[in-house]
Amino acid sequence: MAILDKHKILETNATLLLVCSFLVVTIGGIVQIAPLFWLENTIEDVEGMRPYTPLELAGREIYLREGCYVCHSQMIRPMRDEVERYGHYSVAGESVYEHPFLWGSKRTGPDLARLGGRYSDEWHRAHLYNPRDVVPESIMPSYPWLFHNDVDAASVPGKMEALRKVGVPYTDEDIANATSKVEGMKEIDALVVYLQQLGTLIKYKR
Repeated sequence: MAILDKHKILETNATLLLVCSFLVVTIGGIVQIAPLFWLENTIEDVEGMRPYTPLELAGREIYLREGCYVCHSQMIRPMRDEVERYGHYSVAGESVYEHPFLWGSKRTGPDLARLGGRYSDEWHRAHLYNPRDVVPESIMPSYPWLFHNDVDAASVPGKMEALRKVGVPYTDEDIANATSKVEGMKEIDALVVYLQQLGTLIKYKR
């Protein structure tokens, strides 16, 4: 009872409550943040991590241009229902070369972080041409123009140059050969290649 009486003093004194709250938050912050000062890197490396190929990069640009990220997140949270549905939860090391970052939790459609390899290239093509052909209840729009538009090959080296400036390890040779790697490809080819590599570096083992 004595403890409750003392707690009443804290609850009825706004200034004391503010000071004590500040102390608790400060101590908690120090406990969580201070150890990070002694770590050289807070992001664990993911084995096999590499930059996007020119065609994958072109596909990612199309993914952004068409607004796919508005309805599809690329972040699996470490909750049982999400891990069982989608696969291994997302880790920061998978996104070190992501510019812009595509993590988020708003979803109209399913999360795509572990989409790679789950469906065939033909399934993706049919789904993007008319989603209702493969998922009758889908509300996703169709993207038939992707099958007719050529990839803008001339813009890819410039994008790789820009990414290199923010730390993506593209070499001069990578950039010099980029145009030839995507020339003559359709936008649907680039987008499918991008989708098929999503989340393939980490496999969920139960």
